[in-house]
Amino acid sequence: MSGAGSADTSVSDTGRPLRRRIRTGILGVTAVAVLLFALPLGFAVNRLYRGEEVARLQRDATRVVALVPDNPVTPDGRLQLPAAAAADPRVGIYTPGGARAGGHGPSRSALAAAARDGRVHQATEDGQLVVTVPVPSDTAVVAVVRAGVPAIVVTDRTRRSWAAMALLGLVVLGVAGVLARREGRRIAAPLERLTSAARSLGDGNFAIAVDRSGIREADAAGEALRDTAAHIGKLLERERAFSADASHQLRTPLTGLLLGLESALDRPDADLRAEVTTAITRGRQLDETIDDLLSLRRDGSRVSALDLDVEVHAAGERWRPHLAAESRSLDVDVRPRTRAVTTAGPAVRQILDVLIGNALEHGRGTVSVTASDLGGAVAVEVADEGAGLPGDPEAAFVRRSPDASGHGIGLALARSLAEAEGGRLIVRRSGPRPVFALLLPVADMVVVSPAADQASSS
Repeated sequence: MSGAGSADTSVSDTGRPLRRRIRTGILGVTAVAVLLFALPLGFAVNRLYRGEEVARLQRDATRVVALVPDNPVTPDGRLQLPAAAAADPRVGIYTPGGARAGGHGPSRSALAAAARDGRVHQATEDGQLVVTVPVPSDTAVVAVVRAGVPAIVVTDRTRRSWAAMALLGLVVLGVAGVLARREGRRIAAPLERLTSAARSLGDGNFAIAVDRSGIREADAAGEALRDTAAHIGKLLERERAFSADASHQLRTPLTGLLLGLESALDRPDADLRAEVTTAITRGRQLDETIDDLLSLRRDGSRVSALDLDVEVHAAGERWRPHLAAESRSLDVDVRPRTRAVTTAGPAVRQILDVLIGNALEHGRGTVSVTASDLGGAVAVEVADEGAGLPGDPEAAFVRRSPDASGHGIGLALARSLAEAEGGRLIVRRSGPRPVFALLLPVADMVVVSPAADQASSS
């Protein structure tokens, strides 16, 4: 027991709760999605800002190039600089060799020297984002306009954008966390209710009800659990009913067997051989009753053609000694020979035993068993000369506890067996001289002999 308990504890302690798994999964997927979206976007923003700044610098440099005279070189070899070049702190004029001739910027610029090939160049130089535009003449590049801004300008702008995107990502993660918590609760709650219902089922509550959650799989599991609980409840109810029925059906013949043996032991002149023979006969009847009950419990009703006359006469033979012991008689009357019925033999035997046993215990005088053909059905009536049933006759078929006095178990069992076979068990006359009538459906097939029936079943 301790090992089982520790195993249950270890199972419940290991593993993360479903709610946490759902929250972690949703947050993880959201974080990965944000990263996959933010990283390329961050690089794209950096390139965009750099491209915008390069375009702005190139536009400013081109404007200055347009102000440079066609022949900016003076006779003494100096460059004639436009006033705009001296006024703009971002712009400088360089010689094709890369030396600053005016404006602003470093004294020498390799990027300016590279522009003597006649093309625009842009790069980071001395901590600045620089664009160089050549000033062409008829034969060659006579000067280079260099425009530059600190690279930190682009970096700061990019970082601010990255910070905004990071803040937006945190907001997205926060919203995802709220939704994940809500979704985790919505998904886990039905499973938790199923767990509670399963534990309730384990405690013996078979009338469990699981609320619908809107989740198809959880609702299907709830319906399956509810159906299983109802099925188990019916099985247990049938087991209890079978135990009560078996106890009721075996009590009277077992009591008769024991009383007969005890009486033989108490009487010095008793014929022990005869008493033992009688006890063996009653024991065999008990064995047949047990076989019938187990057959009904295991196989239920098997539709077959049953010779009712044989069963009625056999019931008379079984019960005549019991009635004779009480100085009472039993008459069997089959008129005329009845047709076969579609009823299981064990069910008919048990019903007749209940009716005759009920007449023996609660009735008086002669017990009469009459079988008659009614055309569409066969009726078997069991009557005695007693006072009859008090009150409502239907109350006799209400199942009571095994310890309750009066009718209850036997007649309730007999009616349930009759209805299971497609027949009816009614009180035709409640008293005096009560009559119980068993109505059974007639078979459409010919009567099958016991030997042939046994051969076909085997």
